[in-house]
Amino acid sequence: MDPPRSRGDTFPMAILPKPTSLTRQLVLPVVGLLLAAVLANVAFAAWLATRRAADAARRQQAQVAAALSSSRVGLSMPVLDALHRLTGSHFLIWNDVARARGLSTLAPDSLAAVSDDAISSGMQHGSLAIVGNTYHVGVAKSAGVRPETVLVLSPQRGLLSAALEAVWPVLAVAAATLALLVPLGLRTTGALAARIAAVERQVGRIAEGEFGHQLVDRAGRGPAPADEVGRLVVGVNRMSATLGELRESLVAGERQRLLGQLAAGFAHELRNAITGAQLAIDLHRRRCPLERGEPTADASLAVAGRQLAILEEEVRGLLALGRPAEAASKPVCVDRLLADVRDLTAPRCEHAGVRLECGIPTGLTIVGRHDSLRAALVNLALNGIEVAGRGGSVRLCGSLVEDRIELAVEDTGPGPSAAIRGSLGEPFTTSKPEGIGLGLTVARAVAEEHGGTLEWSRPHDHTRFAMSLPAQRMQVSATAPAEPAAS
Repeated sequence: MDPPRSRGDTFPMAILPKPTSLTRQLVLPVVGLLLAAVLANVAFAAWLATRRAADAARRQQAQVAAALSSSRVGLSMPVLDALHRLTGSHFLIWNDVARARGLSTLAPDSLAAVSDDAISSGMQHGSLAIVGNTYHVGVAKSAGVRPETVLVLSPQRGLLSAALEAVWPVLAVAAATLALLVPLGLRTTGALAARIAAVERQVGRIAEGEFGHQLVDRAGRGPAPADEVGRLVVGVNRMSATLGELRESLVAGERQRLLGQLAAGFAHELRNAITGAQLAIDLHRRRCPLERGEPTADASLAVAGRQLAILEEEVRGLLALGRPAEAASKPVCVDRLLADVRDLTAPRCEHAGVRLECGIPTGLTIVGRHDSLRAALVNLALNGIEVAGRGGSVRLCGSLVEDRIELAVEDTGPGPSAAIRGSLGEPFTTSKPEGIGLGLTVARAVAEEHGGTLEWSRPHDHTRFAMSLPAQRMQVSATAPAEPAAS
């Protein structure tokens, strides 16, 4: 058994193969196969042409020999010259008895350079070299008045010329094919390699965690991918987008979970404090009854009670972030809902010098959770009161827009700053010096809980935040029983 490795030991890395170019892998085999095919063609054509030329020379010699054997004409020099012009072969009369030469169509100087023994040996081997030229030797017997032996000398140079004539068209076609194929192959494989390299870099970015980046395949233009690489690009882009969405979902879910835990802890402590403060106010009212003749109670206690009610609504919103909703959905009258929000936020408007408007009646009834919807609208209204400032106005309204029900809060404030517009609704996103950025988070969570969204716009220099809910949550009857407002 091998001894265990310590933490400082190093492990051998796997030897990876050296990367090779896709162009080289595609072009070189094709060019090599083409060259091999050309060489095999050339060799076969040369062999075939040489064989045919040799067969033609033998046939010609046989024909000449047969003609000489059947001819009764004496072989004079004019006859030999005529045969030479007709056949292209040279003729030499040979005396078998004296082993000596006679008349010949060869040049005297060329013939003088060859000995009789060399001619006799050439007759036996079928080949004779005369002044650098090689001839095939054929033997014919003349049947004239004086029978003679005639050597028919066919030049071998004709065989080579025939082979070259058969080979050069193949070589020309092969050279032209290579001249076109190699640049075209390099260009095509280069473009393909560049596209695959782009996909490789995109996959590398995905492996490093860079999701959402979309790769553009310039070779696969059009509504549909042009080829397999184009479809691969589409698949990689879809994978990148899906992974980006999954990562955002995981991050948002983890942030929501942590935010819920934090909000639940804060809300629990705040709720205990609010309950204590409300009990203290009720106890004070019991211990200090009004004197007869006083028209109203102490206004400060009423204001304190309302402020505690507002704070309790905000705590309920935080609790909605901390745990799933347990209350069942019930018919909720929009007019009653807006009236409750108006009553809860009116003291804050009076204190801040902001005019509060409420669009009642709407005649709408929706199915939902009254407490969570009221907490969301209270958070939106408090934000609007704060940004509108003294002399501004805030308006509560509900309406049916096409297939959506909108519960909106409008204010005359300047609207969100450009720095946070892209992250509105995210936890802890705020431009207020002392804000914590949970008001819009609560409102968005409630809207999503009811199957809707939280949207904002800037119409006519007013800032408008609206919870847009699906119309399926609207009751058919506008006079359905409404859930009573929470105290």
